[in-house]
Amino acid sequence: MSDPRRRTSLNGGGIGDRIEDIKEWVSDHAKIVMPIVLLVCVLITVLVAVNANKKAAEEVEAQIAGIEGENGAESAPEAALETAEELPELELELNAYPGVNTLMNDYYAAMAAGDVETIESMNAYVDDREKIRIQEMSKYVDSYQELDVYTKLGPVEGSYLVYVYSKVKFTEYDKLVPGMKAFYVCTDENGNCYINGGETNSVVTNYIRDISLQDDMVDLNNKAVAEYNELLESDDELKAFLADLSNRIDISVGEILAKEEEEARAAEEAQAAAEETPAEEGEEAQSNTVKKVRATDVVNVRSSDSETADKLGKAQIGDEFTLLEERGNGWSKISFEGQDAFIKTEFLEVASEEAVTEDNSTAQAEAEAAATDNQTETAQNQEETAPVATDSTGETVTVVENVNVRKSASESGEKLGLAYMGEKLEVIMKQADGWTRVKYNGQTGYVKSDYVE
Repeated sequence: MSDPRRRTSLNGGGIGDRIEDIKEWVSDHAKIVMPIVLLVCVLITVLVAVNANKKAAEEVEAQIAGIEGENGAESAPEAALETAEELPELELELNAYPGVNTLMNDYYAAMAAGDVETIESMNAYVDDREKIRIQEMSKYVDSYQELDVYTKLGPVEGSYLVYVYSKVKFTEYDKLVPGMKAFYVCTDENGNCYINGGETNSVVTNYIRDISLQDDMVDLNNKAVAEYNELLESDDELKAFLADLSNRIDISVGEILAKEEEEARAAEEAQAAAEETPAEEGEEAQSNTVKKVRATDVVNVRSSDSETADKLGKAQIGDEFTLLEERGNGWSKISFEGQDAFIKTEFLEVASEEAVTEDNSTAQAEAEAAATDNQTETAQNQEETAPVATDSTGETVTVVENVNVRKSASESGEKLGLAYMGEKLEVIMKQADGWTRVKYNGQTGYVKSDYVE
């Protein structure tokens, strides 16, 4: 009998579509800028955000190499496929491992308390934005209750796929709200369990995705989804509360990041001022550098450095702007139609740099005003002359999770069909708004970029 841990692939359907349908409902009932970031305590999901450490990857790859060695180089692919087909349904156990149970109970207690230090001790791979989100979320959470810890054996010894069903008690809402979250848990050399958020390894990731699609896991997810949906359908107050809470959290996180960036910038300026050498006597002007940036994709221009901020317009590919400031939170401040505006830095590239002096400030201002006046005309000309991208670029993307293909780049758009995990789609254009335009069954369709690679 082959070891079930060796399995690296499995075809299954329905899970990505179910998650897409839940997101579609939220999009129809709440004014939230996409992509919607549902709160971790209420998002019902079997998507397993896992990363394997190097040791785990080496062990799994060694197991696969063992299969090849036993069957010979020519028959290795067939042997691996045969092993995958023979994978039995791994047992889904409830509260079966004390070490895992303790880890999960401590983790949820730290989440409710906003105790980032404790959470980092369990999972060292928590970025700054997520730390802020955890702390802000804890202001609205009283406790997590009724934890049920479901486990399946992981791809290497001492590892587990963990699915935690819980009910959250909010400070501003009376009823308990159900939720389920998935983790990849490993055991260190001292026998202590920890949440593995380390380096990505496709072998381990594929294994975990496959196990998540086994029948008992689908049934568990369906049960949780049904309970959650039933609660939503029976309680309009909950719908409004969750939409408002998600918006409040997003705004708070953006404001805190902006404040931290401002403080850091002020500290740098103070240090630079303290170290600045006095200007030489008779010097009339001090040199500065004006940087021009160019849009590399069609992207929204917003009133502040937040994806929830008001849209001021759209930048077209090739539009140039005067860069006023590049912030550490991923946004750039630019001059747009005579006012300050913001664009995600990842969609900009340096167009030119020009040294100017204070004496030339008037000419510089006139040049900026002229450039601003011409931006609208430039965009219109580009729209009239630029070729419309209707044919495939020759690139293909692979579907990493079952996902709806829609007629328009919107979660409320008409469904053209369902693309399954592993399916390849021809790419027409990767858009900056989180959607990828593809060829699908002879038609032009759109899929969320998060679900293809």
